[in-house]
Amino acid sequence: MALTLRSSTSFIKLKDSRCFKTLDAFSGMVCFAQIRPSCRLRAKSLTQEAQFSCERTLNLEDRRNKNWEKLHKLSDTHGENDSRVPVFVMLPLDTISYGGNLNKPRAMNASLMALKSAGVEGVMVDAWWGLVEKEGPMKYNWEGYAELVKMAQKHGLKLQVVMSFHQCGGNVGDSCSIPLPPWVLEEISKNPDLVYTDRSGRRNPEYISLGCDSLPVLRGRTPIQVYADYMRSFRDRFKDYLGEVIAEIQVGMGPCGELRYPSYPESNGTWRFPGIGEFQCYDKYMRASLQASAEAIGKEDWGRSGPHDSGQYNQFPEDTRFFRRDGTWNNEYGQFFLDWYSGMLLEHGDRILAAANGIFQGTGAKLSGKVAGIHWHYRTRSHAAELTAGYYNTRHQDGYLPIARMMGKYGVIMNFTCMEMRDGEQPGNANCSPEGLVRQVKMATKTAGTELAGENALERYDAGAYSQVLTTSRSDSGNGLSAFTYLRMNKRLFEGENWRHLVEFVRNMSEGGRSTRLSESDSSRTDLYIGFIKEKSERKMKKAALV
Repeated sequence: MALTLRSSTSFIKLKDSRCFKTLDAFSGMVCFAQIRPSCRLRAKSLTQEAQFSCERTLNLEDRRNKNWEKLHKLSDTHGENDSRVPVFVMLPLDTISYGGNLNKPRAMNASLMALKSAGVEGVMVDAWWGLVEKEGPMKYNWEGYAELVKMAQKHGLKLQVVMSFHQCGGNVGDSCSIPLPPWVLEEISKNPDLVYTDRSGRRNPEYISLGCDSLPVLRGRTPIQVYADYMRSFRDRFKDYLGEVIAEIQVGMGPCGELRYPSYPESNGTWRFPGIGEFQCYDKYMRASLQASAEAIGKEDWGRSGPHDSGQYNQFPEDTRFFRRDGTWNNEYGQFFLDWYSGMLLEHGDRILAAANGIFQGTGAKLSGKVAGIHWHYRTRSHAAELTAGYYNTRHQDGYLPIARMMGKYGVIMNFTCMEMRDGEQPGNANCSPEGLVRQVKMATKTAGTELAGENALERYDAGAYSQVLTTSRSDSGNGLSAFTYLRMNKRLFEGENWRHLVEFVRNMSEGGRSTRLSESDSSRTDLYIGFIKEKSERKMKKAALV
């Protein structure tokens, strides 16, 4: 059978090869084709189409599969004993407009229907602090998100919702600009030390410095209290959906939502891959903590500043005295500083996750936290790029085990990136090893007894990237993945070959990653195909036909 949807609204307009900016209008036809006809139905509206899309577009082979009901029911997707890996897809960064409304709802409706047809478990969306609480302290607007939740429910999809306490804009893949709430920016303008600062005095407005986590610097509330109030408001607004439609809450803990320091900011060309980055410990709150830690061990001189020999954003380890092979990182002072710097990050994560755990406990929704896949300079002794980001991971020390244990303490899933990358694809001079890094993280989470989920770091549509994810999803060495979130939904994803790869990937993940190679042809007759056909007429269509 073939499902044809005509709409005057597009999926997503692609800004460039890595990201998009807006859902743009176009007059087109989306075709979901299957091999063998079985019925003929017609629907007059998108409301009616939703009643049959989830059931009717499932292919016949899936219907014969004895696990069909298990694969598609609304149940807990994490921690299951079988080897199935559910796949989610990230929605556009600007899914919710700056005005607080759902962007291009008809296009989103069609997109969600397509994803459900492909066997996708659900979608991920950022709940931007800068959008929801922009009108003033504790004035929350969740209406656009409520519309999305209902739409996902209509299509039988689950939601992963990210508590995004960071700015959108200035990092890899950022395609729109969503700053922190205006009232927060006003406080930052009065007290610039509220944000992370590097040795040269550059301020970074992406995220509030963890140095002031417990100080009432945001109009009488601490940053942790502000984050907790935000999450509590979300819980109260969506209590009827938590644990059902809203399956997971990912708790943002830093720039890009990741538990790290903003050590490699791309904005204004400050950092370029594969630079080592810089330590972010020079706001007055971080400096005060460093000084207190140094005085506590009788080394007052060590607390006056961060390392003076750690170089600049775009240098390599061997260009610096701190990160070179036998550098300062490995002496007594270096170990003290790195213990303090990474320890502050761990404490920050612990504070936020403790609050989130108390708020969402008993709702049925899982909690997750994201850790960055910093794979460049991984083959060096010092692992410089990881150190500046706050991960005390060197040739002699495992920096991911403490993070995994901290998350495991609260039953939080550790979400890790760069699952699609191969060592052989990386530039030789950068000493990259994404595969080695993923292996280490898989072992750390296994040792800690913490669930591991994954996502791709860069936008990829090729069979090679999908095959790599299939390989890393297995538990052959360390933890297998409990879920995978694909970055990201846009117009390119729905193009013929790209769509075929995604559908095949989702099917293979549902089979536990047993097949790590994507087929070159539709020999199994299970793939869905989407093609865009331009309409000659400008007339808007709202008909869906299942033929």
